[in-house]
Amino acid sequence: MSRSPFRLLLLLAAPAVLGLAACLVPVASARPAAVDKLVADAEAERVAVIQKVSPAVVAVCIHGGQAVGSGVVIDPEGYALTNHHVVQPTGPIMQCGLADGVLYDAVLVGQDKIGDVALVKLLPKQKDKPFPFVQLGDSDKVRIGDWSLAMGNPFSIALDFTPTVTYGLVSGTNRYEPLGSRPGISEYTDCIQVDTSINPGNSGGPLFNAKGELIGINGRINFEKRVRINSGVGYAISINQIKNFLGHFYAGIDTDHASLGASAGSVDDDSDLAKIVVKQILEDSDAYRRGLRDGDQLISFAGRPMTSTNQYKNILGTFPKEWRVPLLFRRENEKKEVLVRLQNITPAEKDQPAGGPMPPMPPRPMGPGGPPPRPDSPAAKLHKPKPGYTNFYFNEIQRDKLLTGAKKHGDFTAGAATWTAEGRYDAGERKGEMRFEVDAGKEVAAVVLRLNIEHRLLPLEQTDPRQQAEPIGSGGLMMALYHYHRFLTTEGKGFEGEFVHGGSEPFYPPPADGGTPKSLAALRVDADVIRTKHGSVTCKWYFAKTDQKLLGLETFISKDTDPCELYLSDYKDAGNGRVLPHRIEARYGDKRYAVLTVSKYTLK
Repeated sequence: MSRSPFRLLLLLAAPAVLGLAACLVPVASARPAAVDKLVADAEAERVAVIQKVSPAVVAVCIHGGQAVGSGVVIDPEGYALTNHHVVQPTGPIMQCGLADGVLYDAVLVGQDKIGDVALVKLLPKQKDKPFPFVQLGDSDKVRIGDWSLAMGNPFSIALDFTPTVTYGLVSGTNRYEPLGSRPGISEYTDCIQVDTSINPGNSGGPLFNAKGELIGINGRINFEKRVRINSGVGYAISINQIKNFLGHFYAGIDTDHASLGASAGSVDDDSDLAKIVVKQILEDSDAYRRGLRDGDQLISFAGRPMTSTNQYKNILGTFPKEWRVPLLFRRENEKKEVLVRLQNITPAEKDQPAGGPMPPMPPRPMGPGGPPPRPDSPAAKLHKPKPGYTNFYFNEIQRDKLLTGAKKHGDFTAGAATWTAEGRYDAGERKGEMRFEVDAGKEVAAVVLRLNIEHRLLPLEQTDPRQQAEPIGSGGLMMALYHYHRFLTTEGKGFEGEFVHGGSEPFYPPPADGGTPKSLAALRVDADVIRTKHGSVTCKWYFAKTDQKLLGLETFISKDTDPCELYLSDYKDAGNGRVLPHRIEARYGDKRYAVLTVSKYTLK
């Protein structure tokens, strides 16, 4: 029987087609089930994370419920992070809505204008009822390509405060985004770049990783000038930068960012081997006193390698003023690591360019039934203005809380106007018996210190800085002992110039054996700070965050010189359940002046 060419072609192709179908059938019946389960599990995990964190996402509102931005609660007491530019239109008294549909009264606590971050506190409807909150993550572990979740109230579309969720990738890390007309003026440093959709109204809202940990605060997008919508490039302030300022925020401080007191740049833009060197340095800066000079190569700063100008600006912008950070530099073929006290920068207000922080949404009224504005907001009682502070009310709370915790180591406020300590001292080549006495009775205050030679100081009578800095080479050891006694016995009443909480700072107790540590970063202890001023002398007091024990103090005879540093350790009973340090190390500049080992205290 004759067959047409077309029919013959079909017959020849049939076995191949059937064979191919036979090969495909088992794969189609087995693999999709496994893939579908993985997808379903990932989806379920993502939904669970969103459900977990959504209750803590905040809609920041003008009093009465007119939404202007977003935020996120970070602890059960109702403290929430947002952007500085979000709270500008609300003022210090505002309201905040949560996903439960409730509008809470709130007050501004602390802020960072340059870094565009603010901390607010929501007031509970029921006393002592905890708020839902999220866990802080580690933004240094964020990788390009990680999934991220952005949440908030874009365009104020959620009248019931249910947050909008968007999902996307981390597009970049450690980005440096200067926003002002010159670096250092309202800049985003070390920030996270995402393609996760964020829009006006998302300002101040949280950026989460896939686990639901807070890794940043959304604050800026690149957008078309005419339509002002997301173009796929957004920036979040890293949570690790915010952690550096968080102690200042809780203490109601209007924070300032740090300057090294020096400018740095690439030694040769065309070189394959990048070297960042000091271009110019201020002679009154701490960096200069630590030995840094023009032409020195910066190797690492606060543990981060320095291979570009952007890296230098990036890491510098993550610190508050006056922090001490390790700096490793090279001169010729010799490396040196020092602790540098960072200076402050005080910028002028600058207009933001088109690619700057997202503007707050225009006020939008709540739906029917929303509460009317209340000028007598209960949050107003929690606001206390003071120059240099966002809200001094919270500074007093944090200061008193810290001092109460420190009192468990002994209450020295009852009596004991005269203290005497006896023991030995070690000042390198000079060693021998030691005795110091601080007399702050009704007569003229006096300090007597005997280190083989007797020194005497009348702290309030002798006002010459050279006298106050005695003994020579100590930077003011007797003055430091006088202020230490005054701090413990007067409970703040003896400091007429200043007695405030100074936020949080790193503290670096030197090795007890006097040796050189493997790295200065290894010495770091995070501490809470009290700042005092009595007469012309200022002091900073460092308390361990773990048990509020006083770790040490710095006494500044003059703001233009190094302080006398006292490091306190080996706490033992000094009578009546009160403990005092039996080892006091005094340092000045980069050198140890002496170690005082106390064998006996007498508190009269």
